[in-house]
Amino acid sequence: MREAEWVTYSQRAFLFDRLKYDMVLKDWKDRSTLAPMSSSFLLRERRFWPLFWTQFAVAFNDNVFRNGIILLVTYRGLGLFGLPPEQVVALATGIILLPYFLFSAPAGQLADKLPKSQMIRRVKFAEIFVMLIGAAGFYLQSVPLLIVTLFAMGFQSAMFAPAKYSIIPQLVGEDELIEGNAWVELGTYVSVLIGTLVGGLLIAGDLGGGPGVVGVAVVAFAIFGWIISLYIPDVPAVHPELAFSPRLVRPALEIIAISRRDPVLWNSILGISWFWAFGTIFLALFPTYAAQVLYGDELVATFLTALFSFGVGGGALLCSRLSRGRVELGLVPLGSIGLTLFSLDVFLVGQPWSAPANGELLTVAEILVRPVTWRILIDLTLLSFSGGLFAVPLYALLQQQARPEERSRVIAGNNMVNSALMVGGSVSLMILYAVGVDARQVFVILALVNLAVAVYIYRLIPEFFLRFVAWVLSNLIYRLEIVGEENFPSEGPAVLVCNHVTYVDWLIVGGAIPRPARFIMDAHFMKIPVANRLMRQARIVPIAPARRDPEVLQKAMQTISEELAAGHLVCIFPEGRLTPNGEMLDFKPGVERILAKDPVPVVPMALNGLWGSSFSKKDGRIKLFRRFWSRIRLTIDPAIPPEGVTAEGLRARVMEIWGRLPDAP
Repeated sequence: MREAEWVTYSQRAFLFDRLKYDMVLKDWKDRSTLAPMSSSFLLRERRFWPLFWTQFAVAFNDNVFRNGIILLVTYRGLGLFGLPPEQVVALATGIILLPYFLFSAPAGQLADKLPKSQMIRRVKFAEIFVMLIGAAGFYLQSVPLLIVTLFAMGFQSAMFAPAKYSIIPQLVGEDELIEGNAWVELGTYVSVLIGTLVGGLLIAGDLGGGPGVVGVAVVAFAIFGWIISLYIPDVPAVHPELAFSPRLVRPALEIIAISRRDPVLWNSILGISWFWAFGTIFLALFPTYAAQVLYGDELVATFLTALFSFGVGGGALLCSRLSRGRVELGLVPLGSIGLTLFSLDVFLVGQPWSAPANGELLTVAEILVRPVTWRILIDLTLLSFSGGLFAVPLYALLQQQARPEERSRVIAGNNMVNSALMVGGSVSLMILYAVGVDARQVFVILALVNLAVAVYIYRLIPEFFLRFVAWVLSNLIYRLEIVGEENFPSEGPAVLVCNHVTYVDWLIVGGAIPRPARFIMDAHFMKIPVANRLMRQARIVPIAPARRDPEVLQKAMQTISEELAAGHLVCIFPEGRLTPNGEMLDFKPGVERILAKDPVPVVPMALNGLWGSSFSKKDGRIKLFRRFWSRIRLTIDPAIPPEGVTAEGLRARVMEIWGRLPDAP
């Protein structure tokens, strides 16, 4: 999926970790047949590398073309219909995005109805003719012709986008899906970085080029990409009986309805779309910022764009490390905080120096020797790192949650919302320029709007903030190690039981397990001022002994039964209160009552290393920064059947798990 990589490419470099695998496609014609395989990089496998290199060529070509147009317009003063160069750049951004809004719906239908490998080859073949038009535009330095090419590129990208991402699950095994995305996104990141640099060097003539050479280069790489696409393995259509509608409005509404049906999918799409609008404005801003604020030449603008690309890619790789290869929503708020803070600091730098007296534009080398430049570069790098942390978990969640038979249409719906917000971002930038806002002031406007959007999203979807708190606890206040994660049930209802050591056990467990769970907590905890708000947002189920509050107990048992009947997880701490001395207390019989009504598997777990830490009751009170950043462990054992389970037997099982690592600092 090209998804307008020429303006948003750098936000989507996914999770680059070398992983182990034990499944492979046995039959090239039947992608549903899996067989054991030895550990290897997917990039070495014929079933996968053609897609990787096809996308590499696509992203490289797009960014040679994109940067060539931007620098040609910005530095040669080319206008269109009386618009100044900076507004032409913003307009061009909207032009390439408009087809996403118009044609994503039919593209998503076709990608689900037709074999995706066939669709990719046809789109790549059409790219050759699109780039021939673009080459003529470069040779003639015709802005109208280049704008027409941009619209055609946008149409081609809209058709390519759903097929590219939705074909990956057909080419790889289920447990290879993360690596498949990782390689495609890493290839995109590397290719757009190189393409941006090459486009800038060619248009500036540093490689002996110029506009005409840029035109030849994009045609050559279009041909290369088409040839590589011929090697993509054939895959069957996933929904061949789907009725295709060439109309634009009704299918678009149906696709949006599919995306909105699952709140997780829809919230992911909204978050991704905001970042794309943010990134669209940012990347369109760089040439103007380089020319009018830094007084730099074409290569300075190229350098800033490449730095932004490198930073988002680095943030994505860091995201994979921080999330241990899982979809970690707690990193999303961390990313949004960085986007605001570092955008604001770029504004606070102000005008770093005055225009050169000789009227010559500064080179990259001349800018780098100035000390204030490094503050700007650090801000831009950390800002783009934050973008990677923000976008990658949302994109991974989107792919993970979509149904296979609807995945292409969900991705198409994502593209439609993305493009609408990105066009809005481009129009907003044009309006800001028209009313006299300069490039520096755009940074502070972006920072403030991003802050407002973040506050709104995290109030609307508290799970992001909760996962952020859980991530901070598990990685900054403590150092959590998870043992036995493979024992966790991937689906179906279950009761999770764990020992109870601190006030934040539920956050640590909730952030560590791969599926969401409803936590059952003593009603007294709901009276703690700060924890009360978090627990309400997390939909903690308060419980109390019958002698203290029979109504609360009855309501809790009803909620637990409803959750288990719906196939969800329920986590309880059967001790009923925090340990006062580090020793495990007796388990209350409530767990037996739960299993008697809803006999579901029980997953025993144990927390080690928490006693004596900040949120435990050692010495009778919480003491912050006590054993700060101490190492802790959550051990998960295989689920046990509900038959014959007793509170006493569960306590013995959890004690045995806990005893594998004595609870010492």
